Amino acid sequence: MTTSKEAPEFSKKPILHEEIIDKDPVVIQGLMIQKLQVGLDENELVLGIDPGSRTGLSVFYYGKEIERSIFNSVESLVMHIAKILAELRADRKIIKIGNGNMSLAKDIMALLNLRFCSDFELEFVDESKTSLKIKNYNQRGKRDMMSAKYITQREGYRHFILPLSRTG
Repeated sequence: MTTSKEAPEFSKKPILHEEIIDKDPVVIQGLMIQKLQVGLDENELVLGIDPGSRTGLSVFYYGKEIERSIFNSVESLVMHIAKILAELRADRKIIKIGNGNMSLAKDIMALLNLRFCSDFELEFVDESKTSLKIKNYNQRGKRDMMSAKYITQREGYRHFILPLSRTG
């Protein structure tokens, strides 16, 4: 006669929940970092944006860069950022935008305020000397992505953006 033993506790919990599988890879990476970094003081989500015809984006979470990408459309950039801001928890959510193209920077800010329905901090950052000289000019947007990374490390005048649902 065989008796069935109960499976150990660790085998009952799935490694990936179904609700996580369909998320953006950046969000999944951020969620993994969030689980591993419990107890650290630096609970910030910092996004650096280098606006231009090719807009560079760099995302830092818990002090680690989890994404470096390039966008040709402001709409797709804003939708991607809104998804990241909505999915990742942080005490402070800071978006730093380079001031090289202020009309585009203001468009990004306005669209973010429409698409993301929560508070975040916004800084317009001096982006001078963030563009390094790269061989073969700007191969696949490397310079724009590096500029976005450098923008995350600079300080600017901080604005607190409240969602339109709270400001009317």
